[in-house]
Amino acid sequence: MGERAVLVEVDSLEEVLALHARLEASRPEGVVDLVPAARTVLVRVDPRVLALAAARSWIERAPDAAASVPAPPRVVELDATYDGADLGETAALLGLSTDDLARRHSEAEWTVAFTGFAPGFGYLVSEDWPFDVPRLETPRTRVPAGAVGLAAGFTGAYPRETPGGWRLIATTDAVLFDPDAASPALLAPGTHVRFRPVAARADVSQPRRSALPRIDSSQGILRSADLRRNERATVAGGHDTQPALRVTEPGLLATVQDLGRPGAASLGVASSGALDRASLRTANRLVGNAETAAGIEVTMGGLRVVALRDGWFAVAGAWGRMLLDGRDVDPYEAHAWPAGTELRLDWFDHGARAYLAVRGGIAGPAVLGSRATDVLAGLGPARLRAGDDLAVGVAEAPIPAAGIAPWGAPHDDELEIELGPGPRAEWFTASAREALFDAIWTVTNDADRVGMRLDGPVLERRRTGELPSEGMVPGALQVPPSGRPVVLLADGPVTGGYPVIAAATDASLDLLAQARPGTRLRFRHARPAH
Repeated sequence: MGERAVLVEVDSLEEVLALHARLEASRPEGVVDLVPAARTVLVRVDPRVLALAAARSWIERAPDAAASVPAPPRVVELDATYDGADLGETAALLGLSTDDLARRHSEAEWTVAFTGFAPGFGYLVSEDWPFDVPRLETPRTRVPAGAVGLAAGFTGAYPRETPGGWRLIATTDAVLFDPDAASPALLAPGTHVRFRPVAARADVSQPRRSALPRIDSSQGILRSADLRRNERATVAGGHDTQPALRVTEPGLLATVQDLGRPGAASLGVASSGALDRASLRTANRLVGNAETAAGIEVTMGGLRVVALRDGWFAVAGAWGRMLLDGRDVDPYEAHAWPAGTELRLDWFDHGARAYLAVRGGIAGPAVLGSRATDVLAGLGPARLRAGDDLAVGVAEAPIPAAGIAPWGAPHDDELEIELGPGPRAEWFTASAREALFDAIWTVTNDADRVGMRLDGPVLERRRTGELPSEGMVPGALQVPPSGRPVVLLADGPVTGGYPVIAAATDASLDLLAQARPGTRLRFRHARPAH
């Protein structure tokens, strides 16, 4: 799958679990993510550490986990009240009474096969569960946190409020995903799960108190009725807590971004981070920050920010008029920012995203090691709004004496994007694979940090039917039934059920970040790595 990942396919979910265990037990340096799914395990690597060819060799030769003494599986016990909105209808569909459905569900021994859809959302399977439950014909726009649902042969509990099409049969009070905990996802792949029926509360005027489970060392069971005292993993960062900036107008979309949180995809967490990483790195270098420091990603312009204390700033990426206290200033330069003055980024003339770096970096608590805002999962700081105050850190390096050259406006009329191979290219006709590279594609208005939909010829499939969910990567070109591809970006889902015909190279992701609606794309085969 592209230049930084391979998809390993097996015949059954049982083989997925065994393969994932083998790979996890012998995981070498350079493996970024192992993402199990229904029939596959996605292996993402850092090619600077582990070449893709070496990764393939390791996968083929990974020792059988059965040859070693396996660790006993973790068991989580979830209190569940069988009061879901779809309990009666689902029972009728299966030819059961509601009591029978609840009993069969609670008596089954469940295992987390994989995660996806949302951080901490586990897809649970059981040999004791023979039912294939159809999804709702019209998905709900809002499913409350803690809802327990059924779909196909799976059960799962929603960690946060989100849209969803599963049939809801129960609720649980357990905290299923806590990004500040040492082990954020309660239901990680391989975990064994039991649902313990509990009665509904008589007093519904007061919300239930959610509880974090802890380990019962005597039985190795996590019980949702107990409090877990996990060591917190939040990184606050050294900074003065007094605000240094105030947002007076956020524009279309402004978010805090750094270089993201790779390595948590098996928990359902996307890499996130700046879409144009090169521009964020450049802006940070201009003000003496580490390249990893957090800045503000500004989409299409319109940002206005007032300095509450003296500082320095630089802007890189998309191009538009930029004014400090009403005076024009240039991008790609470090500028002093006196207290009380307003920086204004007008709507961009070229490119889609600019990066505002402030000397010291945007400070605040980190979630899974990153301050990045994930708009799909709701992790990290909320999108910036008028009146938000921001603190900054302390820079250790001096501001460079000279600017960084060359620089110029991003090209956004027509971009050439390199594509690596996709794992499901053979699902498409030969003419569709040719059209992918022959056609000129146009970025539609349906584009955000999650992905961008492209307009162009219909890519016809020669293989029909459903594709079981499998791991995704930023840059993956998913092709839904419409036949027109969607390019997944940094906040995209970590698993998906549409076939991937190709994947943009890592370098091309920065170019895609600057593609505006109406930008034309030409795809080219990626040049071989040297």
